[in-house]
Amino acid sequence: MLNRTLSKIGTQLLRLRHDSSHSSQDRATPADYGLDHRQVAEFVVGTLDAEAEAALAHQVARLLPFHWTWPTRVAEAMSQIMDHFGDQRELMAWLDRHPGRPRLVARLYVFMGLLDWYSAAPAVVTAMREYRERTPYPPGLKPYLVPATDDATLASIAFKVEKLLGEERTEEAVELAMATAAWLQQIAPRARELTPEVGDLDELMGQARQDIRAAAADI
Repeated sequence: MLNRTLSKIGTQLLRLRHDSSHSSQDRATPADYGLDHRQVAEFVVGTLDAEAEAALAHQVARLLPFHWTWPTRVAEAMSQIMDHFGDQRELMAWLDRHPGRPRLVARLYVFMGLLDWYSAAPAVVTAMREYRERTPYPPGLKPYLVPATDDATLASIAFKVEKLLGEERTEEAVELAMATAAWLQQIAPRARELTPEVGDLDELMGQARQDIRAAAADI
């Protein structure tokens, strides 16, 4: 899923997210979250050993949900890492190579990128709205959806997935992602009827569920 999806959704995965009342800017980076700056320096010049690189990947994964509020020193170190990779897609691919939290975080961010991608697609919004006329709250999503369905619905779910990750509520973030992907698979045939260009929605969501489930099993 990762390579194909990354090519679809572009390079900007760490973005300002919000729902109806909150923003990513409201989440302060915990004081005990940070980076080992020696490891960062060695990593960008290629001298960091495999064990230390895995530790660095875990540090980065914990920090990503707070990317709008990183302290200056953390932001500078993360900038070095980002420059090393060239773009956010390569950063996610690197995290995906490290089992456990880094891989799961990478796959959830790729999934969030898909939600951002489809959020404003008129056919997807229409298909979601029609579904909710019959079933107001899809299974597993009642705590996360407001009554109205619009072009902010999926982006708002992405915000909530990221928020749960930041709160270390990883299991809930996985459950929300899985429930959302299952719902989108259900509405995919109708969305495809409306606009054939969204024809890969079902396949991408099915692969996302598989990949997220596999990564979560390693936590």
